[in-house]
Amino acid sequence: MTEIMRNALKRNVRRLLRRASPRRFIRRKDGAAAVEFALVVVPFLGLMFAIIETALVFFADQTLETAVADSARLIMTGQAQTQNLNMTTFKNAVCARIYGLFDCQNGIYVNVQTYSSFGSISYTPPLDSNGNLVTGNFGYQPGGPNDIVVVQLFYQWPIYVSLMSLSNLSNMANRNRLLVATAAFRNEPYN
Repeated sequence: MTEIMRNALKRNVRRLLRRASPRRFIRRKDGAAAVEFALVVVPFLGLMFAIIETALVFFADQTLETAVADSARLIMTGQAQTQNLNMTTFKNAVCARIYGLFDCQNGIYVNVQTYSSFGSISYTPPLDSNGNLVTGNFGYQPGGPNDIVVVQLFYQWPIYVSLMSLSNLSNMANRNRLLVATAAFRNEPYN
């Protein structure tokens, strides 16, 4: 009788050991898709947000470039000078060409300068050593007929995704990117 009980106990122990063996656990496929998805979802979402963030920055930069080209035409053709536009009314004309992507009244900065020749135009980013925008040298000088004028628009675009070296996308303090759009031209000989 003890022999029968001992054999039954051995069989039950072997069966339990077979169920709990690591090889059997590794061979099981239940929940593998969920585990694989959990491993991949964080890098995938990070990559998707980084792509969207980069695309938004380039789209905003292109929108600003289009706005500076359109609004610079007001100065180039003499409309801004003959209508006595000042910096505020010129900025309003710029804002009329930007549709909802920017905080135009508080975020767009305008700089219009007149130069004696194209060779005398120089550009240094208007940032201090801490990465903050310095607007003290900005002005509004649309010039007269045949003058060389440079129109610049500046906007501080916030960068939200700082994963995967996207901190290089920001070039200012507080993880912002300074978007700059420039148009350099000679005014037409208007009357």
